[in-house]
Amino acid sequence: MPSQPVITFHGAAETVTGSCHMVESGGHRILIDCGMFQGSKTEKELNYRAFPFDPHAIDALILTHAHIDHSGLIPKLVKDGFKGPIFASAPTIDLCKVMLPDSAHIQEMEVEQLNRRNKRRGRQEVTPIYTLLDAMEAVRQMRPAQLGEWRDAALGFRFRFWNAGHLLGSASVELEATGGDRPVRILFSGDLGPDNKLLQSEPEAPAGWDHVVMESTYGDIDRQEVTEARRRAELRDEVRAAINPDGVLLIPSFAVERTQELLADLVHLFETGQVPPCPIIIDSPLANRASQIFRSYARTLDNGDLLLRAFASPHVRFTESVEQSMALDQMHGFHIVISASGMCEAGRIRHRLRNWLWRSEATVLLVGYQAVGTLGRLLADGAPVVRMKGEQIDVRARIRKLDLYSGHADGPELAAWLRKRLPVSGTVFMVHGEEKAIGGLRVRLSENLPQEHLVDPRLDTSYRLGHATAVEIVDTTRKPRIDPLQAGRTDWHNDFQGLLLDIQSEIGKAADEKARSRVIRRLRNALAAE
Repeated sequence: MPSQPVITFHGAAETVTGSCHMVESGGHRILIDCGMFQGSKTEKELNYRAFPFDPHAIDALILTHAHIDHSGLIPKLVKDGFKGPIFASAPTIDLCKVMLPDSAHIQEMEVEQLNRRNKRRGRQEVTPIYTLLDAMEAVRQMRPAQLGEWRDAALGFRFRFWNAGHLLGSASVELEATGGDRPVRILFSGDLGPDNKLLQSEPEAPAGWDHVVMESTYGDIDRQEVTEARRRAELRDEVRAAINPDGVLLIPSFAVERTQELLADLVHLFETGQVPPCPIIIDSPLANRASQIFRSYARTLDNGDLLLRAFASPHVRFTESVEQSMALDQMHGFHIVISASGMCEAGRIRHRLRNWLWRSEATVLLVGYQAVGTLGRLLADGAPVVRMKGEQIDVRARIRKLDLYSGHADGPELAAWLRKRLPVSGTVFMVHGEEKAIGGLRVRLSENLPQEHLVDPRLDTSYRLGHATAVEIVDTTRKPRIDPLQAGRTDWHNDFQGLLLDIQSEIGKAADEKARSRVIRRLRNALAAE
């Protein structure tokens, strides 16, 4: 008799990023996603470490969608020996053709800058997580699969995709794994889109499962009813409030889909006279290339005609070269800049923020999820001072949040999605969420399922899957890659940066040189006492 399948959660466990789930059955192994960790430095360091499994031993990978927290470590997987097929929808593959090389470029550029600093400090050089060649090879291993089409992934596994409503090409994965007298049926939600999303239709999938692995990003949030009219009205109000003859509205945004949605709504507000027209600059080469892909799929998208009009608007322009981007610092008159990345962790938005955060005439509008430990989260939480590349910057710009452009379903929408998938005879694994969000989702789901059917797995934990509740496989010999208490939380790097800001603040408030010396002396005495 075949042994029961085993699932291991190698990412997005009690944290929002790094999605990577391995399913083993009959000596064969497949991965669902292989994403990059974002957030605190402790979590991001996992990207540089060896995988907790042998990439050579993976038979296939099934990719839910192109976002980097789901796809970003695929080139590293290929670099480290994975030779199998990567199954994804055709739009996902097209997006990966621009997103993975862009990610590789960022790795190479940031490592080059770091190595220049390390050389001056007498430190060892480091190598990028992967290179452009690794990213190109990863794309070559991708194989398109249609929605609703059964495909064999590896011996003992077959799957099919269902629309997840999150992003162009995004999919939930229906997986059947050999186990016992009949296959074990598992549904991986991937990231689920909210109701009334501008470009995507609502998520779909059948009912009746052994197990469900579902995202919980906004499990504790209730946005109330989000309509197209409400979303545009709130964006209109934010733009009107930001208008300053010497100012700018900066919108850190994911380059893929979020940028295109914002652009379509902004141009609609111009066309209908709700906001006076002004220049909109998309300051992201990746967003430019992604927009070309969205243009090619416009006929398949909800509101695709509006998106095409936005691309053609005389008020919209894209920057490509570094020189074009740097020239934005010299712009006069109110304008809007949409720039990656959405969590303010990399890309051109970092330069825009360094140039504008200290100016009261600027507005920063955060329109997406901000993971713990990111610069975006610090700004969202009201930090009065931040550090960027060793420089202290006072935050005088208006910091605003608009959550109506999220690509993720909120708590009630997640609960409604699962209700449509019932019955679930086994376990619902809540992933891709921080502790508070998972707790909120647990309360919602417990209205339809017993508590023992609801599990929030820790990083690298394994469960045996049958047709009843999953059983955790306890391995006392396996050392955790990070302290479980660090997942989805700030770490010592964040605390250290905060301490430096507090020290600079105290010294800055000191009246004279003598007072500043006293502050420094007290700090030294405190260190000596330890």
